Amino acid sequence: MNNQTHATSTGTVDTGAVDTGTVDSAAVRTWLVGLQRQIVSALEAEDGSRFREDQWQRENVAKSEQSQPSQQSQPSQQSEKPALTGGGGLTCILEGGALLERGGIGFSNVSGTRLPPSATAARPQLVGRHWEAMGVSLVLHPRNPFIPTVHLNVRFFVAQPIEGSGEQPIWWFGGGMDLTPYYGFEEDAAHFHRTCADALQPFGAETYPRFKAWCDDYFFLKHRGEPRGIGGIFFDDLAEPDFATAFALTQAVGNGFIEAWLPIAKRRRDHAYGEREREWQALRRGRYVEFNLVWDRGTLFGLQSGGRTESILMSMPPGVQWAYNHQPEPGSPEARLLSHYLVPRNWV
Repeated sequence: MNNQTHATSTGTVDTGAVDTGTVDSAAVRTWLVGLQRQIVSALEAEDGSRFREDQWQRENVAKSEQSQPSQQSQPSQQSEKPALTGGGGLTCILEGGALLERGGIGFSNVSGTRLPPSATAARPQLVGRHWEAMGVSLVLHPRNPFIPTVHLNVRFFVAQPIEGSGEQPIWWFGGGMDLTPYYGFEEDAAHFHRTCADALQPFGAETYPRFKAWCDDYFFLKHRGEPRGIGGIFFDDLAEPDFATAFALTQAVGNGFIEAWLPIAKRRRDHAYGEREREWQALRRGRYVEFNLVWDRGTLFGLQSGGRTESILMSMPPGVQWAYNHQPEPGSPEARLLSHYLVPRNWV
């Protein structure tokens, strides 16, 4: 393969030794595995503790499902469960660290012979196709309430054509990163968003604003009428203009994560805090749990597709609290978070 470049309104993106018309799952997997290692190493160096590694394999139940007797009289949910055909992953967990109270960084690469209803309802063209999904997902819950929680996800999905159909594979990339502070700092919010914008700049001046708006819309608790945090960037179903460019954009997002979050963590890790700040942190973590369990499509897909529950729910914070109709004291730093930061803003 020859090196390819893609011209954008802001310059040229080097897509490397990837044929722009070729769907190269192996190249995506190689990058994802390396990204997980890179982030784990950076966080271990900053925290001083080691991540625990949990290598896992997905159970192959396709044959066992086929051997079960048909029970057509029961419109059970079993008929909607996917036939699992393999895959696995590596979950890296750090708990009780000096910087991270809990941090999870997971890589997964799984496949199946049919998709769950949550995936095919809006995409009927996927019905009957063998599929493969892979990605890296992380959530970091710092101990210090003045350090924001952060989330990153980069993923790739491909569904192969039904044999003899003459159709092409259906594929796309998705991902993004977003920040959830408990106490607001203008310079932290601006730094995070500026790093996101810089990562996307080679792909057109319109890309960051579009992905920021998408993030603001997605990470929103509709039942609360409030955002989860100050946003970041989010994208899904990215399959244009070609494989190589979509892959390059996804790499730019993943590779930009450390620079987006770690300087903030270093700046705030020695900020003094007490019981009041920890209680507020636990209350706001409750919103994080609510979003992940009620609205997050990735969590829903993982659970419906027979994913590994421990790895899917590694995003949950280590301690959380709910209080009936809690309202922060007017004029307090906690109230300022709600009035000045958890509102639509242009941070760049």
